[in-house]
Amino acid sequence: AEPKDAPANTLGIRRIMFAVDDIEDVVARLRTHGAELVGELAQYEDSYRLCYVRGPEGIVVGLAEQLS
Repeated sequence: AEPKDAPANTLGIRRIMFAVDDIEDVVARLRTHGAELVGELAQYEDSYRLCYVRGPEGIVVGLAEQLS
């Protein structure tokens, strides 16, 4: 068994990433269901806003919002 609080970049098939239109809105809605932000919301140049969230069962989900 793996630790529940393993880092988001742990090797293995532990996460999936979704493209979203409004990352802050999606994070807020996921938090109401028990998800926690892993680290912080990051911005990659002028291209993407990215983050990881961990759900109540320990599953890590990546979110990416493409910027114009």
